[in-house]
Amino acid sequence: MPASVFISGTGIITAIGNNTGEVFGSLKACRSGIGPILCQDTIHRGKIPVASVKRTTEELLRSTLHPEGSVITRTALLGMTAAMEAIENAGIRHLVKSATGLISATTTGGMDRSEHFFASFLQDPGKGRLRDVVHHDCGESTERIAGYTGIRDFVTTISTACSSSANAIMLGAELIRAGFLERVVAGGTDAMTRFTLNGFNTLMILDKDGCKPFDENRAGLTLGEGAAYLVLESERSLQERGGEPLAELTGWGNANDAFHQTASSPEGTGATLAMERAIALSGLTPAGISYINVHGTGTQNNDLSEGTAIEKVFGKTTPPFSSTKSYTGHTLGAAGSVEAVISILSILHGMIFPNLNWTTPMKELSLRPVTTLLTGLKINTVLSNSFGFGGNNSTLIFSNPSILSDHRA
Repeated sequence: MPASVFISGTGIITAIGNNTGEVFGSLKACRSGIGPILCQDTIHRGKIPVASVKRTTEELLRSTLHPEGSVITRTALLGMTAAMEAIENAGIRHLVKSATGLISATTTGGMDRSEHFFASFLQDPGKGRLRDVVHHDCGESTERIAGYTGIRDFVTTISTACSSSANAIMLGAELIRAGFLERVVAGGTDAMTRFTLNGFNTLMILDKDGCKPFDENRAGLTLGEGAAYLVLESERSLQERGGEPLAELTGWGNANDAFHQTASSPEGTGATLAMERAIALSGLTPAGISYINVHGTGTQNNDLSEGTAIEKVFGKTTPPFSSTKSYTGHTLGAAGSVEAVISILSILHGMIFPNLNWTTPMKELSLRPVTTLLTGLKINTVLSNSFGFGGNNSTLIFSNPSILSDHRA
């Protein structure tokens, strides 16, 4: 049997909460974080809704104990906040006692500081502070988070569009199974920027009324920002320090259908393969999945492609499913880890959080998402999908570590 990979801590900051407890409270109250643009100076303010973290960059600097005026990207600050919460939530006091890695995902990197630089530079090429633009690359936020948390043994960055943080979690699990590391803090972080707002608006896939995943009248996604990290541990690491697992990562799969730069395959080819591979690795059958946290962006293409793939994998016995992007917005590179934390909350509390804003079934599918809060459930396993541009499709499966599933193949 391959080595088990357990989740011992979670940390998260999104539009619906600044930590795991606040996020759970919003989910339970069916309270969305989607609203007007607050922080960005953009022509889209008042026209396009977003899901912004309800803390200014200055407030994030203070909460992470950085001096006022420090030149640190919002992406890095969000990541520091969530990663440190995950470590503290796991009850880890001495990171150096076990080989620990950090795998952090992002797509925007330090674009918020780059935009600050170019605002002055475009007016006068002699202006603009280079200390702003040097933070642009994706790896800079990872190095900042590693320095803040004290992780030194292994540090790397993943950037595969919207599947980035799911892939970070996968890589962490593989490193633990291979015996390379005993512990990994894995997840992702992305901040709201004008670049992403303008880019997605140019693609004409932003819903001006807020996203409606899996609804016949869906008109696009809602951009969000945030960060989330999991502490992954080997069984030996948990036993040596007397830690308790929240969940077990039992399956994962990645497939790239390379159908289009920004669109998913109409047949859901990559999504189907990713789910099938994750289920096979977990030793489960499709009937052993209790709930699916779908990628569910609310775009015409994605929801039809993902729904088609789900019908292929599960047939007429599709488990309950919902998209929680109707709460958090689409947090891009952080989406996979944000929804990983939400999946674990479902297992821990026996709840399925509803797909908000849904009213009308899609005519091409027989599927219907969960639209009311379901409580008092026995959720043994959650399958969570994260699909990115370029057809990079990833699936994670989380299981209750105290339950031996009756559906093992």
